[in-house]
Amino acid sequence: MNAEQGIVFGVLLATLGMFIWNRLRFDVVAMLALLVVAVAGLVPADTVFSGFGHPAVITVAAVLVISQGLVNAGVVDTIARFLGRVGNNPVIQVTTLTLIVALCSGFMNNVGALALLMPVAIWMSRQGGHSPSLLLMPLAFGSLLGGTMTLIGTPPNIIIASYRGGAGEAPFGMFDFLPVGVAITLVGVLFIAVVGWRFTPHRKDSDDGKDLFSVGDYITEVRIPEGAEAASRTLHNLLKKVEKDADIAVVGLIRDDSRELAPSTFEVLKAGDILLVQADTDSLQQLLDTAGLELADDEDREDKSLGEGDVVLQEVVITTDSQLIGRTSNRLNLREHHSMNVIAVARQGQRLQERVGNIRFRAGDILLVQGPEESLAEALSTLGCLPLAERGLRIGSPRRTIMATGLFAVALVIIVSGGLSAPVALVGAAVAMVIVGLLTTAEAYRAIDWSIIVLLAAMIPVGQALKTTGGAKLIADQMLVVGSDLPIAGMLALIMVSTMVLSNVVNNAAAAIIVAPIAISLSNQLDLSVDPVLMAVAIGASCAFLTPIGHQSNALVMEPGGYRFGDYWRLGLPLSVLVVVVSIPVILWVWT
Repeated sequence: MNAEQGIVFGVLLATLGMFIWNRLRFDVVAMLALLVVAVAGLVPADTVFSGFGHPAVITVAAVLVISQGLVNAGVVDTIARFLGRVGNNPVIQVTTLTLIVALCSGFMNNVGALALLMPVAIWMSRQGGHSPSLLLMPLAFGSLLGGTMTLIGTPPNIIIASYRGGAGEAPFGMFDFLPVGVAITLVGVLFIAVVGWRFTPHRKDSDDGKDLFSVGDYITEVRIPEGAEAASRTLHNLLKKVEKDADIAVVGLIRDDSRELAPSTFEVLKAGDILLVQADTDSLQQLLDTAGLELADDEDREDKSLGEGDVVLQEVVITTDSQLIGRTSNRLNLREHHSMNVIAVARQGQRLQERVGNIRFRAGDILLVQGPEESLAEALSTLGCLPLAERGLRIGSPRRTIMATGLFAVALVIIVSGGLSAPVALVGAAVAMVIVGLLTTAEAYRAIDWSIIVLLAAMIPVGQALKTTGGAKLIADQMLVVGSDLPIAGMLALIMVSTMVLSNVVNNAAAAIIVAPIAISLSNQLDLSVDPVLMAVAIGASCAFLTPIGHQSNALVMEPGGYRFGDYWRLGLPLSVLVVVVSIPVILWVWT
């Protein structure tokens, strides 16, 4: 091992360790790795940031924008519309949900497909009287399986296609992944539906089987009396005065015969106003004592309470790339900036007892939020939260649905026919969706997961450094020594399993970037086509079923399903073995 190889290996080991440690975001870790190899001179100065223009990066960004356009047009919701009619049988529910999410994941971002169907799965589980944990893990694993079917189904496939192009072959096409992907998807879905779902833990939302949150006991009406200091001052001033000592959310304002949902913090209060507040007993007492307010009596409440339909409450989950992570409700000023109150927070299936405004949010936390119906959905999208309760499906107009599917279909036809490369055709479809109004430019930029873009752009040059320094060949030589007596099928299985293990502890795109150069070097040593080894890497990187940190889909269902870290391997391990057993013969049949 020479000095350059030692630096590359050291950087990769440190990067993997920091990915697992998870104290810094993975995109920040990737940028640090890129800077180290750049300073060490292992990447030419003029190509250090070439990853940002890499075709794989552009393709991933375009797919994310197209996915949002399909969502806005109601395409996926139209597909999911009949789910309410499948009945309460767990086998039928698991089969239907897993098949649909797999189908959607083949043609759009698999996390986006999961996010669309997760609220439906939770609603179905509650209607059927069983735990959401029964459906959510199969749903997440189905999204991973379905992503293996096409070029655009998951970032590892896009990355692997570009590595094939770098190895002197034409990049993999849109449906080159289909034979292997369809085989493992069908067998995997069948296994999950018939046997696998029984390995998932069956946990209720709460001990009594009701929804996780119940806010009835926390809603109180208080009145601003004549002469109170709060009269003629803004709600902001009132909250600012008491918020240091009390945790209070004003969810409504009643004035004479008018009722206002989530009043603005700049609303000027008047004597006689009734505030509908959410608070525990200690916080409520602080509000009454500090601000000179009083509890509304029965006469005040008569015919003036907010109707049930006036207050919009929503259970949501914080996604892995949410801007809420590591910050508190008070620090973000959610009331003023987004007209949204956080009523309660749940973590690991339990409602947290500390003051809501001071809780530092984590990915996977479940929030009970309240806000104006017309703006809450946009606020949640901006903040990176997904609804968990039943929601109205965006059926969209037939014209918009046809337009969105038509633009996407045209792009696919152009790619398959060889008229344009995948990045160009998909970017064209994304731009067309913006032009025709299927999504705004702001929505297009929000749809792009910039942390993934930065991760890919930074790690691609690092992966190239592994190859140019001879590090990939060195590892390949050692693998040949270990597997010298193995047949080709055994070597492919070794590559796939190694990639699977790595993908379960780091981002799957990073796993593909790290292993692909090694697999290419190994194929050269074996005098074998790069196709079968790259396919093995693609499948291994996309099938991270053993841990919640292996893929965003796994992390997304952890809190809503009430799962623990050790729950995933019970279904994930037999599914991983099944994927290896099924995929290796298909790879050998199609690609050798």
